[in-house]
Amino acid sequence: MNYQQSMEFMEEAARRGSRLGLESMSCLLEYLNNPQNELRFIHIAGTNGKGSVLAFISTVMQKAGYKTGRYLSPSVFSYCEKMQVNQKAISKIAVARYLTKLKETMHKMEEDGKPLPTIFEIETAVSFLYFRDQKCDIVVLETGMGGLTDATNVITNTQLAIITPISLDHCDFLGNTIEEIAQHKAGIIKEGCNVISAPQEPMVCEIIKRKCEEKKVLLSLADYTNIKKITYGIQSQKFSYQEFENIVITMAGAYQVENATLALEALRMLRKMGLEIPDWAIRQGMEETKWLGRFSVIGKKPLFIVDGAHNKAGAKMLAQSLRLYFPNQKIIYIMGVFADKEYEEMIEITCQLASHIITVSTPGNSRALPAYDLALAAKKHHNQVTVADSLEEAVEISQLLSEKDTVTVAFGSLSFLGRIITILLDKNGKS
Repeated sequence: MNYQQSMEFMEEAARRGSRLGLESMSCLLEYLNNPQNELRFIHIAGTNGKGSVLAFISTVMQKAGYKTGRYLSPSVFSYCEKMQVNQKAISKIAVARYLTKLKETMHKMEEDGKPLPTIFEIETAVSFLYFRDQKCDIVVLETGMGGLTDATNVITNTQLAIITPISLDHCDFLGNTIEEIAQHKAGIIKEGCNVISAPQEPMVCEIIKRKCEEKKVLLSLADYTNIKKITYGIQSQKFSYQEFENIVITMAGAYQVENATLALEALRMLRKMGLEIPDWAIRQGMEETKWLGRFSVIGKKPLFIVDGAHNKAGAKMLAQSLRLYFPNQKIIYIMGVFADKEYEEMIEITCQLASHIITVSTPGNSRALPAYDLALAAKKHHNQVTVADSLEEAVEISQLLSEKDTVTVAFGSLSFLGRIITILLDKNGKS
């Protein structure tokens, strides 16, 4: 298959839907001679902050001289972004080659009466093959959904498990209580690894502690009360934590200081485990980390920001950042969400900060909530709501409504932010 044919193959796989459980994934990897067993992993689970923590850690590890793979979802601009080695995305030629191999493998599985893998299981298997062939020293791996029964959890060589803040998300799959969800997230904890966790609600913390005791592993908790000398800003932010003095990050968002602190706690643990990570690599890596789609400034005069807030916890963090950075400025929202998300709560948390809300449908996704339905929900809390027929129209409306000091924020599903960014850059004649 060429790249286009391989993407059509993946679209067909997507129609088979999602499935939690490791049986199908384990079967697929058996047919591929278990490439994951030749790799070492830093495994990250949690509700919010996984991608940012992954970005901080993998950038520092690369700076320290480790060939570092990273696997993430969803991508913003290109499918190939999902699998990277030293921040370089897999090529389209390589994607087509690996997916051709997977198609042949799946044909054998079908002949043997085995269940066909889901799209996420296929992608995860491709990432393991790619990282093995690239001879990565370490792979920083983000769970897709949950942890215990997530396809990524077939790995056995976990060096470090990281749990970011846990809140309600994917309730249809993981459970309706935070305790049920925490049980899933803690499922990435395995014998022989070390564990780092963000501060959690007491019942969540107790579940993580019990899991660590069961697996006889060491747990370290990041202590956000020890974050000192914080200077917030859109272009850069500075803080100190424990022995790490005056750490600079260039990722905006009030919550990124906490994500960076969790990454620093993980790097401290990796040092204790014997990995050589010099101070200069930590300092440079933290400062140079980029993660498009997380409170990212993509336009100025007027300011245009994209943010991946897609659930209740993310909405709270977005609102916190907007209050911090723009306390007296006019703010316009472009909002698009999936129907299975807590969009009513997201609107309630963020709406009072907006002068106008523009709703969009996330294009090309069966889970997307129609823009009209989202607008009906928004109108319960706000009297200035406009439905846009397309992302292009949403950007046009936001610019017509903008004044010199207006801030436009596009948020919700990460899946449409790449298209928003492209539209804005094309409109402004930038590259």
